[in-house]
Amino acid sequence: MMKQPASKVRRLRLVASEPTPKRYLAPLSTIDLFCGAGGLTQGFRQAGFNCSFANDFMPEAIETFALNHPGVRAECKPIEEVNACELRTQLNLLSGELDVLVGGPPCQGFSINAPSRFLADPRNSMFKHYARFVEEFEPKTIMFENVPGLLSMGDGAVFRQILQVFGTLGYELSVKILYGPHYGIPQERWRLILLGSRLGQLEHPSPTHFAKGRANFRGGASLTFPALSLDRERLSPAVTVGDAIRDLPRLEMGEGAEEVGYTHDATSTYALRLRNPEGITFNHHAAKLSKQNIERMKHVPPGGSWRDIPFDLLPKGMQSARKSDHTKRYGRLDFNGLSGTVLTKCDPHWGTVFLPDQDRTLTVREAARLQSFPDSYRFAGSRVSQYIQVGNAVPVQMAEAIAHSIRAHLVAHNATDASILANAVNG
Repeated sequence: MMKQPASKVRRLRLVASEPTPKRYLAPLSTIDLFCGAGGLTQGFRQAGFNCSFANDFMPEAIETFALNHPGVRAECKPIEEVNACELRTQLNLLSGELDVLVGGPPCQGFSINAPSRFLADPRNSMFKHYARFVEEFEPKTIMFENVPGLLSMGDGAVFRQILQVFGTLGYELSVKILYGPHYGIPQERWRLILLGSRLGQLEHPSPTHFAKGRANFRGGASLTFPALSLDRERLSPAVTVGDAIRDLPRLEMGEGAEEVGYTHDATSTYALRLRNPEGITFNHHAAKLSKQNIERMKHVPPGGSWRDIPFDLLPKGMQSARKSDHTKRYGRLDFNGLSGTVLTKCDPHWGTVFLPDQDRTLTVREAARLQSFPDSYRFAGSRVSQYIQVGNAVPVQMAEAIAHSIRAHLVAHNATDASILANAVNG
């Protein structure tokens, strides 16, 4: 492990671990279904929520979740096998007592990146199990997330069914497609966020950063925060790839370890916020590449892609591709720009994974930085599994922004209830 000088570690701890002023005092409760590695729960935890139960069917993801959220009952079991009534009794929760049920059912069946998109895909019925928990727990609010491709599935039939189910259960619903860079995430990632409340209209968080993005999917014009509607002067500038990863230890291919000490000071407020006050981070190992990919990589400049690779070095299947296709493949990141969507595999054939200034691909830690996971967050399982866990996660800072909106909504309602009760007593 590469150690940092003790004086530097102490100085970093003093700066990075300064307590953030608490906006709220009382913790609120969550349950996280289809939790994966815990990106949603981490974001909600940073906003002052306590998770009591989490479920996923992927063993490595649950191992990661439990490692980072040791006080939560994390269960590895198909959601179909979880009895919601028994669970509510075991958690000692009354109907209507849970503050928010969060969840993101598997989205592969909805994703525009999926090789086939069928209404019969069993993954597309997972929302029904989420609804089963809503019906049993009757939470005050719900947060349901997925990919924007869900809106076009079956020409909108799947999403209309989702809205009908939750509306029938008594929730006032609001829908937005949120863009990661609008919340300080250095990644072109869009997520469909459905919010519901039994207490009234629940608003999505307003953007905090200015960024432009191509919303080339159904709902892109009506359900997003378009750049033209944003007050650029009031918002912070977008967080870049350089802001996110430039301070992490530099590695050659084959170097690194599961535990690595910092070797550079933080170069941005984003990096400073994510750094571990203990002076170490995890899952920072640079994979070796094949000879063919090493040679291809040398021809790709920052911001470039497969189109910069000499024809005779391209894979056979791409030699006939149009220049307008597969724009992210064999791409190299640019320190001054945003990354593409972090995928579930760090394979140059599928996305932009080459570093701006080094001839290697992203480590798990660098991918996690692009997803706004704190450096203290440790991923379990094989390295292949770690990339899957990171790529499947909701960006932590986006989850935190949503959590703050939900918390403000709940706190405002509780204050109203308290005022009504006080007036009734005094009257």
